[in-house]
Amino acid sequence: MELIPAIDLRNGKVVRLFRGDYTRETTYTVDPVDIARQFEQAGCTWVHIVDLDGARAGRPQNFNIIENIVRGTKLRVEVGGGLRTEESMEYALAIGAQRIILGTRALAEMPWFETMAQDTRFRDRLILGLDARDGLVSTHGWTRTPTDAPRVADIVRQVDSWPLAGIIYTDIARDGTLRGPNLRATARLTKIIKKIPIIHSGGVASLQDIVALSALPIEGIIVGKAIYEGTLDVGAAVRELARAAGGGATVNAQP
Repeated sequence: MELIPAIDLRNGKVVRLFRGDYTRETTYTVDPVDIARQFEQAGCTWVHIVDLDGARAGRPQNFNIIENIVRGTKLRVEVGGGLRTEESMEYALAIGAQRIILGTRALAEMPWFETMAQDTRFRDRLILGLDARDGLVSTHGWTRTPTDAPRVADIVRQVDSWPLAGIIYTDIARDGTLRGPNLRATARLTKIIKKIPIIHSGGVASLQDIVALSALPIEGIIVGKAIYEGTLDVGAAVRELARAAGGGATVNAQP
């Protein structure tokens, strides 16, 4: 299981949103490449990058920063936000991204998404981003959650046999709140999905949350705000997950 630190980009800066609300943004005075290097030094091997400008615009806006992170570190990069064409997906891979996160177009055009998943260019490189409010999928940078939106459970059953690199599940109500992860929802998902790795995102605030999530059969834990607010030490979390993998997780661990 991997700790996957998050870098959310808006206007070239590292930010975090509260519950996906673009009007409730916190900007951090850190350089994206410098913070990625710090993650690498702390023992991380992956970094999760979201182009928030791209998510709203429908096309990537921060490829230059993403490329600088790829070139400036040895981290494996998964990137999402505005990747809605084959050309943008190919470009993301060309600049060194290892995995591509698709959400809005994938969910709107599932036959297209299945074709992309089977395509040799993208096979085992695509991640489905499932961002949910009350079990309903939200799209367009979390700005749309119609009442007739598909349910997360139905989507994952549909894609479970596809050659995807993973599914990132985010409970929007927890994201950016430091209220703790929605363990119950993630646990339910692990009982439905049989083949595709699950990556949890949203709500992690402390090492206790990392310990709790490490008990679930998931591949990774994405953490953002807790790192930038100083409530979670990246190195300690990486070591805790290593202990958990070796059967030595400590349930009473403190931040």
